[in-house]
Amino acid sequence: MSLEARALAYGYPGRVVGRGVDFSLAPGEVVALLGPNGGGKTTLLRTLLGLLAPHSGEVALDGRALAQWALRDRATRLAYVPQAAESHFDFSVLETVCMGRSAHRGAFASPGRRDQERARHSLERLGIGHLAERPIHGVSGGERQLALIARALATEATYLMMDEPTATLDFGNQALVLGEIARLKASGTAVFFSTHHPDHALRIAERVVMLQAGAPMAAGPTAAIVTSERLTELYGRPIEVAEAIAADGSRRSTCIARERPAA
Repeated sequence: MSLEARALAYGYPGRVVGRGVDFSLAPGEVVALLGPNGGGKTTLLRTLLGLLAPHSGEVALDGRALAQWALRDRATRLAYVPQAAESHFDFSVLETVCMGRSAHRGAFASPGRRDQERARHSLERLGIGHLAERPIHGVSGGERQLALIARALATEATYLMMDEPTATLDFGNQALVLGEIARLKASGTAVFFSTHHPDHALRIAERVVMLQAGAPMAAGPTAAIVTSERLTELYGRPIEVAEAIAADGSRRSTCIARERPAA
């Protein structure tokens, strides 16, 4: 079982954003997607989800072309956390999370007991169960992002695509979400997440894909790929991967952006 991209060229109708992507994601893996703004990360994620059609090549889910899957079956296996989502209706936080259960019931059926239970459980996992009855527009941007992550968790999908899931979150909630992603691995869920923080990749990802101008610049095990030299090339400024030592003596790699030498 896996989600695969094979010789993938992707983009929008009439415009190729990137090409040459060969990629696989197996259940229980956490893979990070790194790259500068405008490098094609969101477009690639949307293509892997089937929201955009490939220009060439193929996306396959569990050995079958993604285009051959019925939408409902696809939705039980693939879940998406966008950078942000707006609603024209003021649903409650709980109702918003219950929408993640729509593939498990009829198109016009109301959420059942299990749907409600899964939604509330997802909210509690992310520490926002107390917001269940609040209007989605009545919570902060960070809390709304946590609700979107809870909605994806409620799907119980095997493959979870996350587009900069911590971008709007404070430091504490970033740590909460990263910890939850790490726990998803133990439950057999595969997570592919884009981020502007190489530190996050070093913390929880087994593998990394570096995307530059739409094409893979490097891909492989995190420790081998996330190096000072590659990060400097990827982002166009000096970046150093250093080792930090915590108060308890544990060691963790971290990234430090350096100033360019004076001319």
